[in-house]
Amino acid sequence: MNILVTGGAGFIGSHTVERLLQGGADNVSILDSFNDYYNPAIKRANVRGFADRVTVHEGDLTDAAFIRRVFEEGRFDAVIHLAARAGVRPSIEQPELYIDTNIKGTFNLLESARRTGCKHFVFASSSSVYGVNKKVPFAETDPILQTISPYAMTKMAGEQMCSNYSHLYGIKTVCLRFFTVYGPRQRPDLAISKFSRLIEEGKPIDKYGDGHTARDYTFISDIVDGILGALNYRTGPVCDIFNLGGSQTVTLNDLIATIEEAIGKKAIIHQLPEQPGDVPLTSADVGKARQFLNFRPQTTIAQGVPAYVEWFRKMRAAGVAVC
Repeated sequence: MNILVTGGAGFIGSHTVERLLQGGADNVSILDSFNDYYNPAIKRANVRGFADRVTVHEGDLTDAAFIRRVFEEGRFDAVIHLAARAGVRPSIEQPELYIDTNIKGTFNLLESARRTGCKHFVFASSSSVYGVNKKVPFAETDPILQTISPYAMTKMAGEQMCSNYSHLYGIKTVCLRFFTVYGPRQRPDLAISKFSRLIEEGKPIDKYGDGHTARDYTFISDIVDGILGALNYRTGPVCDIFNLGGSQTVTLNDLIATIEEAIGKKAIIHQLPEQPGDVPLTSADVGKARQFLNFRPQTTIAQGVPAYVEWFRKMRAAGVAVC
């Protein structure tokens, strides 16, 4: 199978590419802009171990002509679309950038898939689309009446575009709603990364609200299991949606305590008010993914945080600036 992984140099993308290669895939391409949302050197380090085994296309999702050339050259059987502008808070500050990248970029990919006959498209959505959902855990059948950040809005728009292209052109699309992915190589702006670095250095961490907000944290290897399950999912509706979560909702206070234990130091807390756009709770019902994608998350937060800290310290010792 000829596979394109967008965002293949990033956190989730690089792990996905590695797993594809380990599974025997011999025709994998990645598309990444290596932009400066965080240090591009981190992303280049991510691909160093497999760069000679894949085709790397460096460019921007919003460049329609570039995307057309990539698809004309690659003639892909399947796309795993992981590239995006991520993060709730930055999307409030720069909504136009998020609309351009996440909506226009996804359109460019789907349109090129249509033109070149690619018939399988896996789209990375987000638990953010659920907004302030009072029903717990969140299920794919829950009505989504209000998103509360530009980031979430762009992900919902991406799901709707996938639905359109499935209905109109017969492209099998699978939308995966990720629930707070973490682990080695995760972005430096994510909470576990920031907190680990600052606690290690004895600096204050920003804590928004009273610490009772909660997230369903999902370890990277479990997420990749779900992505590969979606890649091989050929039955069911032509457009389908699955939650991928760790089935372990953890409060901010408990997360900080877990990181403190892994680092071996107490955090210095800089207390701040709650942030606009942040949802109070995420919790995934993964029954559908378990049934159809054989998705069974294995790694608890008590196991995953120390694994991240071990990687973080190893990279620092090697002189790699990962934060």
